[in-house]
Amino acid sequence: MNATTLYSIGELSRRTGLSVRTIRFYSDSGVAAPTTRSPAGHRLYDLDALLRLELLRTLRELGIDLATIQRVMDRELSIAEVAAAYTDAIDVQIRTLRLRRSVLQVVAERGSDPEETTLMHRLTQLSDEERRRLIDDFVDGTFGTVDADPAAVAMVRAATPRLPDDPSSEQVAAWVELAALVGDDGFRVRMRRATLHRTAGHPPAIESEAGEELMAFTRQQVADAMESGIDPLTDRAAIVVDDLVRRFGKVLARTPDKEFRDWLAARFEEAHDPAVDRYWRLVWIVNGWQVVPGLIPAYSWLIQALRV
Repeated sequence: MNATTLYSIGELSRRTGLSVRTIRFYSDSGVAAPTTRSPAGHRLYDLDALLRLELLRTLRELGIDLATIQRVMDRELSIAEVAAAYTDAIDVQIRTLRLRRSVLQVVAERGSDPEETTLMHRLTQLSDEERRRLIDDFVDGTFGTVDADPAAVAMVRAATPRLPDDPSSEQVAAWVELAALVGDDGFRVRMRRATLHRTAGHPPAIESEAGEELMAFTRQQVADAMESGIDPLTDRAAIVVDDLVRRFGKVLARTPDKEFRDWLAARFEEAHDPAVDRYWRLVWIVNGWQVVPGLIPAYSWLIQALRV
């Protein structure tokens, strides 16, 4: 093979793996024009045309469009420049496909109806900037008053939920629930009240009344039950809660009956808003943070168990 060798269109087809019809199309497009024609009028191609067709086939198989390939052939763009641009584009496509897969997994697992499916898709299609704006609006709407505690605002902003590029189905479901939560005006009021109370450094009344030793014991017992997967509405939970009710009754000089259980539940509800606990739990899930046992929203579990 040398630079003067000429190939028929059939020979090019055998060497490149492209069909005769495809080579003819590329020839007519000017991407790989024939070098000359035979006396019978048949197209003939030189080595340069063969190499151009082999490169063209490679680039097409990599997903590069014909117009861009033409610019490469004309030396307007280098292959490296095209590869860099297409790598970025493919990264975007991969992230999009992964997100779609996660949404579809959630829909399949939950048996979502059309409305929920549409909402889920719309919320996950938001750009990173749009998601940040959604949370910023929530923080501004919750703490944007002149008497807002800077420490409270800083705490919430520091834990801004950020949906990753390749979210799990659990993270997608958590993000959708979180987006609905932050858009609720009633929740904003509850979030502001709970957060400002916490940053003020004043312990809830039930914690002051019961004392640190009993509260630490309670948090540990409930955390252990939750880690063991014990449902708060089951008999297994009742064993844990009955013991706690007796301990609180002894410390507070109260009879551990149903009235006292209801009273305890109400006091714990005052101490920790379940909706606010849920917000922080969703933030941990969306951000993929490791759940710290000491920060598990134990009061929500305990309140449910006390109400049984």
